[in-house]
Amino acid sequence: MNLKEKVNLGNLPRHIAVIMDGNGRWAKQRGGLRIFGHQNAIKAVRDTVEGAAELGVEYLTLYAFSTENWSRPRAEVTALMTLLVSTIRKETATLNKNNIRLQTIGDTASLPEACQRELLEAIELTKQNSRMTLVLALSYSGRWDITQAMQKVAGAVEQGQLKVDEISEATVASHLSTAGMPDPELLIRTSGEQRISNFLLWQLAYTELYITELLWPDFRKEKLYEAIISYQNRERRFGKTSEQIIK
Repeated sequence: MNLKEKVNLGNLPRHIAVIMDGNGRWAKQRGGLRIFGHQNAIKAVRDTVEGAAELGVEYLTLYAFSTENWSRPRAEVTALMTLLVSTIRKETATLNKNNIRLQTIGDTASLPEACQRELLEAIELTKQNSRMTLVLALSYSGRWDITQAMQKVAGAVEQGQLKVDEISEATVASHLSTAGMPDPELLIRTSGEQRISNFLLWQLAYTELYITELLWPDFRKEKLYEAIISYQNRERRFGKTSEQIIK
């Protein structure tokens, strides 16, 4: 029995989030520039998207570019943005072929105009697809997400549309960039780093973490299956006891 056959399709996480880490180290190990690692990471993205869609995962969110990444060397950021534009342009037809819808979360208005155009076009061209939603987190941070949600909530209070004592967790969630999506049940992080790096801070409250030493450009479907199987072997209690869960 191969790994894919060991995945319990009746207990799939509806939403998987991925921190794609290790591109720079992967390139350095091979004597290349960091952008070499980013270029070779595209295969890992394709394989992961394909693997998740084949299993029946509903949402896959990839942490592609954080707000903190803007502080990287200008040449690397420019190369990354160029790579992003060309990749979206090339992959849109494949997304449509596989019935996958593209969405984004983050402060995308801060992206170069060419990136914004390609993203908007790809989102429009794939909006009717229903097999899986691929979410790219671009110029994203969890703190930014919560801050912009609070600004919207404060605006609603200021305009008399909402009372302070009516604000609930559901109110906050409905103003986050992930509104309408289920919270991730599984977070995968590559490269062995044991932190969530300002990613989906609100949404990851009860998410199961799976950390692998593998660098992102080497990540393939089999590693996705391993992560899901690990998730399926865990007891998710949400603050309750094991005995309460069994009942």
